Amino acid sequence: MIRLFKIWTAVCAAVLIAACGGSDDPAPPGTVAAEATARGFTALVAAADKAGLVPALNADTSSLTVFAPTDAAFNALATTLGFASASAMVTSLDGPRLAKILQYHVLPTKKLAADLVSAGATSAQPTLYSFEGAATTLAVNTAAGVKITDEVLTQATVTTADVAASNGVIHVIDKVLVPPGVLDVVQMAKLNPAFSVLVEAVVAANLATTLSSAGPFTVFAPTNDAFTAALGELNLSKAQLLASPGLADILKYHVVAGNVRAAAVAALPKPAAVTTVQGTAFTVGTTLAITDGRARTANLVATDVIASNGVIHVIDKVLLPAVAP
Repeated sequence: MIRLFKIWTAVCAAVLIAACGGSDDPAPPGTVAAEATARGFTALVAAADKAGLVPALNADTSSLTVFAPTDAAFNALATTLGFASASAMVTSLDGPRLAKILQYHVLPTKKLAADLVSAGATSAQPTLYSFEGAATTLAVNTAAGVKITDEVLTQATVTTADVAASNGVIHVIDKVLVPPGVLDVVQMAKLNPAFSVLVEAVVAANLATTLSSAGPFTVFAPTNDAFTAALGELNLSKAQLLASPGLADILKYHVVAGNVRAAAVAALPKPAAVTTVQGTAFTVGTTLAITDGRARTANLVATDVIASNGVIHVIDKVLLPAVAP
């Protein structure tokens, strides 16, 4: 809080000095931290303060690019994760975890919107957050505006670009970017709307606490479209599926013990029988298609969504063990 007061005092002093000078020239921009404070990025600044990142964002020697989520974006993240507000989330999360999230929003060099566009329609921009010995990257798409895909496979849009700062530039975004290795598999699933039915099912089957534990777990995650197709195939409503006594077994059939990345799956001798925590196995073929206990085939849509307690691979069909629900 003392840091926040000092930042705000510095901003006010700069404005007062400029006003007393009688010049029509606009005041020069402040640092990234000062500009974020002055422009009302309350949650971002509070998180940066708790994470100990304000000095870095104030450093005159820096030349940073900050993708700055609005307070509304922070509140959306907080409520999805079960917090009452962004303020409650910042209070609850420890400094190191907040630091990882915020470092994922910062590029180590100043890049204006034009620089991002000149990098091509798609580019991988390295961030200040290192994970597993390497800088993480943001997938930036400039085909229609500037959009950023994060680890949870959702997109943020730059709503205001090129906010000047004395030590870099700020681009305002409408969503908090989620980095790899910080949130657990249940939290990661909650943050992608394509997994809303899966999350409902996990909660209904009383598996959320287990899948939020240390693990590690490998989750083959069906999308909402996959669940819609399965409901038609099984002639069930969603309510009937969620109330089914066999629901927990179906979900456990999508979970493998350990942190099994896509490269490890690809390296298995094919066809490979993969034992699930449900107790029976599915088969992975040479094309990495998955054949379940009822001879149905699912395909991998996306792989290696990395959580703090495992990894998620996205699939296009609900897997069913040999015993019907």
